[in-house]
Amino acid sequence: MLQKIFVLLVSALGTSLLSLPTVADQGGGAEYRLAAGDRVRITVFGHEDLSGEFEVDGAGLISFPLIREVKASGLTALGLADEIVSQLRPDYLKNPRISVEMLSYRPFYVIGEVESPGSYPYVNGMTVINAVAVAGGFTYRARKGRITIVRTGSDGKVEMKVDVDTLVQPGDVIEVPERFF
Repeated sequence: MLQKIFVLLVSALGTSLLSLPTVADQGGGAEYRLAAGDRVRITVFGHEDLSGEFEVDGAGLISFPLIREVKASGLTALGLADEIVSQLRPDYLKNPRISVEMLSYRPFYVIGEVESPGSYPYVNGMTVINAVAVAGGFTYRARKGRITIVRTGSDGKVEMKVDVDTLVQPGDVIEVPERFF
């Protein structure tokens, strides 16, 4: 199950005090990486005017006060905090302390032989069969034994054959093919 500890503090020396979320059940212990569509809450302690909720845009950036655009795509929560600290120090803040919290994940997509193909909000612990149910269930033409997921990872896009008990990750594209009689 995904751990939901997303708070980190960066001390004056820049050391981290965070237990990052892991995708242990889904990616073999890999840390969750931000991408377009993810929403985070960033708190700069002692500077409420810099704190707020931010969404990673299509280019993989967030627009942050003072430093403008910050590359977030591909970074973990810790990496994003470190990037913001490095851009704020020393020109804007002497010893910035940052907290990054995940608000919502990017959506997943269900296409093919389901009643309502489209994008849906990600929920932790969701399996392929749950995702299909959210999309209205299989159509009568669905080939249930040949479902594929296209997943974007550090190695690029990977297409894999899955069964209905496979865990879904944010940004996955689940394809239910048509069966031929």
